[in-house]
Amino acid sequence: MTQSPAPLPPPQQRRHLREAASLTQAQVAEWMGVTGETVRAWESGRTTPRGRRREAYAKLLASLTKADMVTNTQEAAPPPQVTVCLNKKPNPRRPVSAPTPTPITPAPITPTPITSTTRTPATPTPASAPASAPAPVAVAAHGPVPASGTEPAPLTPLTPAQAFDALYAFCAPALVRQAYLLSGRRELARESVEQAFQLAWQRWPEVAVDRDPAGWVRATAYEYALSPWHRFRPRYRHPEPPPADASDRALLDVLLSLPATYRRTLLLYDGVGLDLPETAAETEASTPAAANRLLNAREAVAARLPELASPAALHRRLAELASAERLRAAKPTTVRAGSEQRARFWTRAAIAFTVAIIGATALTVRTAPTRYEPPVPPGETVQGIPPRSAPGTLSDAELNLRAKLRSGILHGPQRLIPLAE
Repeated sequence: MTQSPAPLPPPQQRRHLREAASLTQAQVAEWMGVTGETVRAWESGRTTPRGRRREAYAKLLASLTKADMVTNTQEAAPPPQVTVCLNKKPNPRRPVSAPTPTPITPAPITPTPITSTTRTPATPTPASAPASAPAPVAVAAHGPVPASGTEPAPLTPLTPAQAFDALYAFCAPALVRQAYLLSGRRELARESVEQAFQLAWQRWPEVAVDRDPAGWVRATAYEYALSPWHRFRPRYRHPEPPPADASDRALLDVLLSLPATYRRTLLLYDGVGLDLPETAAETEASTPAAANRLLNAREAVAARLPELASPAALHRRLAELASAERLRAAKPTTVRAGSEQRARFWTRAAIAFTVAIIGATALTVRTAPTRYEPPVPPGETVQGIPPRSAPGTLSDAELNLRAKLRSGILHGPQRLIPLAE
């Protein structure tokens, strides 16, 4: 018989349970052996774990649910802190078992966000922290909530500009390096990221409520960097100087020789660290098609660079190649100013075009005739008039007479006098 998959709570409840236990996405990702993007996708409902990961994730959420129920029942005493040991990763050769919740007070944990092409798991602080350390704070969906039973601090909502600057500071440096791996051009990489964030600022009400704003900006930057229309621009007809290192030049040449779809799939999976369903969704392809592209791209890279046949070695070399170039993104204030300036330009252009259409319409209405003038009817054939005949050929007598008349007046002004009979 086929065993039914382990039940999972709704996506919103998964995030609530994690935040109630004062755990970050990086900690859960490190314990599960996945990336932070994968945990974020599980909590947003975009993807669902399968197999042993689903069972381990279900047991983890079940343990957090029990801890949350115990915490809610103890209203008189301060609620104990519940944490899960995330220092050890599950062995893939052994079945994964659920962690045992331990009622201890964890020390402040500083997660390390994955902003570059290097997978950097978060390193939790040991539980034996100094006694003078401040109380841990759990970051929830509605704001920072103190772990102790004290009153929550007043919330200060961010302005749209502050939220945009935070997203730009978090994503822009890594996106510039990723766009460089896609296009092989430094200026185009910076321009792609600036264009993507300018478009995001123009559509900020839509991007701010998106489930993955970083993914929205990344997809826009990738589309601009891989646009085939850049080849017609004069400044991009000549290649840029290659990297100084020979191994970096070889890897960049291999990447640029791949098709654009293969290059993008390889970078998202082996560079950024997305799962295969997430990679397929971002490249607008099915999961089997994304897997086929990834395998073909890896084979092409391994054929020319055998030392990069391992995915771990390829991931490391992609990170080193992206970090070798000094690629700096513009300041967020400059990007926002450029976006607003472009929006004003197109707004004024649209207003000018509308005014031109209104003027042309008014001129047409002013000069158009105000009364009906019937058209001139076509001509009619007049009856009763005989057709005009064409002159025929001259007879012999007429020809002789014409010759006589022409020859008689050539030698003087003689006149022809009719003779009396």
